[in-house]
Amino acid sequence: MPIPLSKNVLDRLNKADSKFNLDISGVAGFFGGDVAVSAMGTIHLYRHRRWLGWYNSPGSYEIAKNYGVLCRARLWDALYPGVNVDPAVLFGLNDKEGPAYRGVHSRTALTKTGHLGYLLMGECEELLVPPTQELLSRRKSSVTSVTVVDLHNVPAEYNVRPAVDDVVPTVLAVIPILVTLAAAALCVIIAEDWFSFSLILFGALVSGASSIVIGSGKLELYRPEPADGSPSGDGVLGAGGSHFIVLLGPEHATNIITKGAFRLQFDGEPQYHMIGICALFLTFQFLAQLLIIPVGTIFGQLMFLVSLAASWIYSAFLSSIDRESLQCKIINRQVLKKPLKLKYVLGTRTMAVAFTLRVLRDSFDQDQEESQKGDADAKVRGALEKLLDEMLPNDTPDWRVWKESTLGCIINRDLDLETSALEEINSLLKALFSDSRDGLRLLNDVHLKM
Repeated sequence: MPIPLSKNVLDRLNKADSKFNLDISGVAGFFGGDVAVSAMGTIHLYRHRRWLGWYNSPGSYEIAKNYGVLCRARLWDALYPGVNVDPAVLFGLNDKEGPAYRGVHSRTALTKTGHLGYLLMGECEELLVPPTQELLSRRKSSVTSVTVVDLHNVPAEYNVRPAVDDVVPTVLAVIPILVTLAAAALCVIIAEDWFSFSLILFGALVSGASSIVIGSGKLELYRPEPADGSPSGDGVLGAGGSHFIVLLGPEHATNIITKGAFRLQFDGEPQYHMIGICALFLTFQFLAQLLIIPVGTIFGQLMFLVSLAASWIYSAFLSSIDRESLQCKIINRQVLKKPLKLKYVLGTRTMAVAFTLRVLRDSFDQDQEESQKGDADAKVRGALEKLLDEMLPNDTPDWRVWKESTLGCIINRDLDLETSALEEINSLLKALFSDSRDGLRLLNDVHLKM
């Protein structure tokens, strides 16, 4: 029996044929769809998240349409037309392009890197710089930041697992689940509305099952294995921009950044029939909402809205989480083993380039036999000269003089750039030599910290 609240109120709420109707059937399947889809993007980054989707999630049609395109069978292509995409791309785990990369030993030249290069560049751009590492020199023309990343401690083998350090999303999932159960129970206890009761529970069951299936994808990190005898992977990421990264480490470590990618492995790929079945049930949920919501009582419709609102708030919280930050945590902690990152802000690009080349100079073998010293120096000059021309393509007579003198100083490991031998030096060359001298003297500070 319904609980006796107020007879007049109950009579009004329980009349299914009342003139007043919320008429939410047309928007229930679309409301909050973009938020729900975005929230689903974090499901592989938190352990146990896939088991906590038992609430009446909004936007069932949008979710079905978004994930239905994963399936690669004729039936699913007919029901959910669109370009089939890779799961990692769909979930925002491998959908960005990173900056260009230039290796100084292997002479590898990549016009663009992948998602992991993009993540590292974004992370380094946001690093705070201590006042002692902000060196604007005597002039300030084109401020450039340089981040030196040490990857020498990266193991050859690694395991990638979801991030587990933040339990807040897991705990908060209890709220929409309880609200959904309470709303369904009140539909029967107060209004004896079995239609709304069934619809709320059906939505919770479909949402929970979909979370388990979609969240079953195994997160992996792919990287190409370097060939035996490969040279060091030292190089520069983003050499053409105002912020570039010096990568120091073996080839297998730098390959993670330059050529690595997240992957999601599902059972039953590449057809993904289970995901297609979930999309189909989500579509049925949408159709059921169109047919059943108008039949329920006003009170039942209100409870249905309450369950949707609670789920939408939780989905909005999940969608607000920075997924790229979570991915960076996984990479830094589980794969790169918390590499040392030293960031410097330099007043001019010439200063930054001189500093970068000097750091990379020490990555070459210093223990060459005297008979091989000439050949070794020529090899170093060729590698650094090519990188220098890429980072500073200027080719005027003054710039050629500066490049030749700076390269000679770097190859000889001379921290003091002598310009007294130059008979006629103009103001531009004086400024350029001053910048490079300041950049070269930064090397000692880097060595002390690394």
